[in-house]
Amino acid sequence: MDVGNQPTQVRMRNPPISVLFFSNTTVRAGVEEHILELLRGLDREKFRLYLACPAELLQKYGNDIPSDVQVAPILIDRILDFRGAMQLARMLRRHKIDILHSHQFRASLFASPVGWFCRVPVIIETSHSCEVWRKGSLKSKYIVDRLAGCFVDYYIAVSQACGDFLAKQKKLPGSKVRVILNGCNLEKYHPARPVPVDMRRALGFGEKDPILVDLGRLEPQKGHHVLLDAMPEVLREFPSARLVCVGDGILREALEKQTDLLGIREAVRFVGYQSNVPDWLAFADFTVLSSYYEGLPLVAVESLAAGRTMVATAVDGTPDVIINGKTGLTVPPGDSKRMAEAICTLLRNPALRQALAQAGRRHVLEAFGSQRFVQETAQLYLDAWDRRLGHPVAPGIGETGQLTGQPESSIRSEH
Repeated sequence: MDVGNQPTQVRMRNPPISVLFFSNTTVRAGVEEHILELLRGLDREKFRLYLACPAELLQKYGNDIPSDVQVAPILIDRILDFRGAMQLARMLRRHKIDILHSHQFRASLFASPVGWFCRVPVIIETSHSCEVWRKGSLKSKYIVDRLAGCFVDYYIAVSQACGDFLAKQKKLPGSKVRVILNGCNLEKYHPARPVPVDMRRALGFGEKDPILVDLGRLEPQKGHHVLLDAMPEVLREFPSARLVCVGDGILREALEKQTDLLGIREAVRFVGYQSNVPDWLAFADFTVLSSYYEGLPLVAVESLAAGRTMVATAVDGTPDVIINGKTGLTVPPGDSKRMAEAICTLLRNPALRQALAQAGRRHVLEAFGSQRFVQETAQLYLDAWDRRLGHPVAPGIGETGQLTGQPESSIRSEH
């Protein structure tokens, strides 16, 4: 690793390489689905897989975790959480973990130093978003991030925007950053999927009411209050339009109160967390994403794969999926007027909606399937492991992290 003269005990062995995924979240959302796709897709002849995360998340995963993945309920919720740190250290040592792969900075901040002290040969952090929300003299300068980066060998960024953020804003070494575009299993999404019987009736909607669906946690990042502020203008032109917010979070009560204050309660439904995402996408005429920041949102990929175009905010990696005027419509974050205009544009023009949806489905099927990002992640594991063994590395990861024989650049994309 890139930390002083810390001794590293590299175990000379053949595959399978042992990989431990660590997550510190208790919700099941895009990041957690990303981890699940890796657990499902990585080659068992090359890798032996483990998962450490809070018990609450394990419960939400349920039977979706492959049966051969060894799991452990571990939560490290603060720097001085010695109990959680010791649990993780014991797991790393007991299973002789070769690669520790944490997801999101907060998980890596707690887990990566533990991995370093346990002499885990390779430590990786995946960044799933651009943390533009961070304020204050310390947090906004990313000093802690750079200090914690001493314990990390590689950063995976899920979009080019996220990679640029790591290198240019956080000022992490560009040689450590790899861009591997996010993806998901697209086989379960299809434009012809039937809508579950009585879904409209259960929500109190009419048979011809236009349906907008927002799939996202009810958290500040997702900007639901902006979407709700846009709805009165939408309803003035399209009084039968209906919005379904699929997801839960700390803002649910506040958002429900906002619908009352705006006088739009009859047009909006909050249905909480739902596992049957394909059904809700089949239910939608199109979807909406009003986030203030994203890495590369899987919900946008899923929506287009299901043949449903999207109105989204043009933040970070979102325009890689929702290409304005080609696969959907994008608007500035926080702008309820522009959001309302874009929604009304799609409601007025079903032909445009259909054309954007068809182009969007072609786009994501070509660029954002799970097989690609799983394979690229696996290749990073193998190349990083070979470097630890001192073996020559094929073009892909050179000594400085750039393509061997190519001019240096701060960030290399694996795509």
